[in-house]
Amino acid sequence: MKTDVLIIGAGPAGIFTAIEMIKKGSKRKILIVEKGAAIENRSCPKAKTDKCLNCKPYCHITTGFSGAGAFSDGKLSLSTDVGGDLPNLIGEDAAQQTINYTDEIYLEFGADTHIEGISNPDEVKEIRKRAIKAGLKLVDCPIRHMGTEKAHSIYYSIEQYLLKNGVEMMFGYECTNIKLDGDCCKGAFVTNGKESLEIDAEQTVVATGRRGAEWLEKICTEHNISHEPGTVDIGVRVEVRNEIMEKVNEVLYESKLIGHPAPWKNKVRTFCQNPGGFVSQENYDNNLAVVNGHSYKELKSDNTNLAILCSHNFSTPFNQPIAYAQKVGELSNMLGAGHILVQRFGDILEGKRTWPKELAESNVKPTLKDAVAGDITAAMPYRAMMNIINFIKAMDEVVPGFASTETLLYAPELKFYSNRVKMDKDLNTDIKGLHCLGDSSGWTRGLMMASVMGVLMGRKLV
Repeated sequence: MKTDVLIIGAGPAGIFTAIEMIKKGSKRKILIVEKGAAIENRSCPKAKTDKCLNCKPYCHITTGFSGAGAFSDGKLSLSTDVGGDLPNLIGEDAAQQTINYTDEIYLEFGADTHIEGISNPDEVKEIRKRAIKAGLKLVDCPIRHMGTEKAHSIYYSIEQYLLKNGVEMMFGYECTNIKLDGDCCKGAFVTNGKESLEIDAEQTVVATGRRGAEWLEKICTEHNISHEPGTVDIGVRVEVRNEIMEKVNEVLYESKLIGHPAPWKNKVRTFCQNPGGFVSQENYDNNLAVVNGHSYKELKSDNTNLAILCSHNFSTPFNQPIAYAQKVGELSNMLGAGHILVQRFGDILEGKRTWPKELAESNVKPTLKDAVAGDITAAMPYRAMMNIINFIKAMDEVVPGFASTETLLYAPELKFYSNRVKMDKDLNTDIKGLHCLGDSSGWTRGLMMASVMGVLMGRKLV
């Protein structure tokens, strides 16, 4: 097969590359290869069974058109303060201008016009004051919330737009390797498990998302593509009653707080806050189950959930942060018999596990129904666990009641984007014709910045 531009992965970075090429009038032939299914064919059976069935050959929550974005809470962060290190590569002004431009595209396809977190500046100041007293930094980023169910329809509209404009898509095909001729990339090899294909391309764009970060790291190592180990995030998903988070939810919708708790001063941050949301499970390769959170526009629970992530960096003598995080996840899964573990914060402080009976009697009812009550401290590294405990205590000064006995902690919450591919401002790697985008590249974190990187790539390819 031959094409002009081959895009591996149909997540936000990949699809926004194609959108921008179309908008700029490009006539180049575009082919998107995606391991998962078209968005209209993506569905999680857990909605009916209330139990994760560990779907094979891939999880529909994380894989398919629009990647994890289709079933995420659909938050678009509208500031360069959030979303990774891309601004360091292209410049703050260029990044913010492209965020604004990309946001307009999301609005074209049906995103909500309302922006969260900008209507109560006096209340924001009060929250920031409490954060400063607690030794935390508040990043008050404007957010456009699409919602899990609305994100699905928005990305479906994008999928249809691409198809109507001549973009070819191959679903159910996984990239096994890239095709090199010296220091030039000439395409890729793909397979659907039954047949293998060789695709020739003038330009190859790898945008495989967090799920594909480990694969891309192996490709970089195999072909001597310049890359370096970056940060890996290990943490928990915290769930409390909406009443505890009521003021923060109302004023900011998502409170992005950063701290460096004693004694190690590692960076610890909140991430992906979901007012009235639901804790969810995602399955990665090697049967790894990780926890996440969703928030719908219409359907609401009695709880708010958010991630607390502890950043780890490894360089010498060990430089495989993704493998380290996977081992933490595997140990948590083992203790939960393949399920997500959940434990009350008060039980952690008392040095005991949580029992199902205690969960049943608590004010905070788990929204992840098949989570297993147990002891997450038996699996989490001591350093990460103590950072998280001390951060939660600091959070309690900002949000009174956050560190209550009944606050729930789910594990493992892992973010795989640690491999950072070296590239220039034009998004070129040291292999001609090869470009790496989005969360798998190590430069972005989240929907908006991955989409921004796609927009920039599309312009360069035009």
